[in-house]
Amino acid sequence: MVEARVAQLTGVHAVSALGRGADAQLAGVLAGVPAFAAVSRFDTAARRVTVAATLPEVATLPDELAAAVDAACRAAGLDRAQRSGCALLLAVHGGPAPGPTPAVLAGQLAARCGLSGHTRVYTSACVSASTAVADAAARITRGDVERVVVAAGYLVESDQFALFDAGRALAVDGAVRPFSAGRRGLLLGDGVAAVVLESSTGRRRGVDPVATVVGWGRAGDAFHPCQPEPGGSGLARAVGGALHRAGLAPQSVGYVNANATGTAQSDAAEAAALRRALGGHADRVPVSSTKSVHGHALEASGLLELVVTALALRHGELPVNAGWLAPDESCPLNVVKDRPHKTEATHALTLNAAFGGANTALLVGLE
Repeated sequence: MVEARVAQLTGVHAVSALGRGADAQLAGVLAGVPAFAAVSRFDTAARRVTVAATLPEVATLPDELAAAVDAACRAAGLDRAQRSGCALLLAVHGGPAPGPTPAVLAGQLAARCGLSGHTRVYTSACVSASTAVADAAARITRGDVERVVVAAGYLVESDQFALFDAGRALAVDGAVRPFSAGRRGLLLGDGVAAVVLESSTGRRRGVDPVATVVGWGRAGDAFHPCQPEPGGSGLARAVGGALHRAGLAPQSVGYVNANATGTAQSDAAEAAALRRALGGHADRVPVSSTKSVHGHALEASGLLELVVTALALRHGELPVNAGWLAPDESCPLNVVKDRPHKTEATHALTLNAAFGGANTALLVGLE
């Protein structure tokens, strides 16, 4: 009998305003204390909102990405020879910016970290990193490759901050309140992460995987350039696709780390999507959005949130949904409030959505 191929997370590393390293991310999301503070990295005097979740001392994005890839490879127990065969999938912002283009950055990062020259870049806004993970998992489970490194990074900078502020997307009360009554919008946050995804070769090296990516789904709704389809149809299809690929029923999902950014329309649409995809189980499954503590890391969000979701599932505690004020009838979900929930769940969803109607769902399991 041929053993079914799986895509295991054997090495993870992440950096955010919660601190450096995977342990700091887990501790931060379980503490539930938002990391938002006044921005000192650039001048915000002309802005409506002046706060974000930024790490006080941060290197350049290429340096932070290189350090994250090195740390993830070390955590996976990869020596230089084993690294040399790894493709790199990189999720970063694709717009005009000082420094190398995303394609050039990917090549430089692969060379710097001793990876192969096979690279691919993802610049599809807030689903960039989760799309990269889905592609990596697909390549591994098909048998195309043994392992892939996925990296993603966004550091809060003045241009994107100004765009979101001008678009009145940022929360003027300085708090992210996913699914809550009185939510006012999103806040940006630093996020740099890297993971090693591989087949069972990790176990043969004696590495205990953090989790397995057992399913993934992607769907578009093409409803509006910036607004989600109110019924959550695209995101619901993405969740359904992830469950179908994993061969699991909705009742198998023990936690959802939601995309929920704290904006009125997107949170309501996501709640509708979960009820559409999970049916009655949506009344029971614990849901929270860790963006409420580490902020929205744009292109890096999917990878940062995958890391914290996998770690929380393995640890057996589910992160709190910070910023909660009161229930909103448009978001009838079992939101994790006040304190983390103990859990024995073995599977969790982490969801992302982007401008243009793009939606992704990653399903991780302890297998």
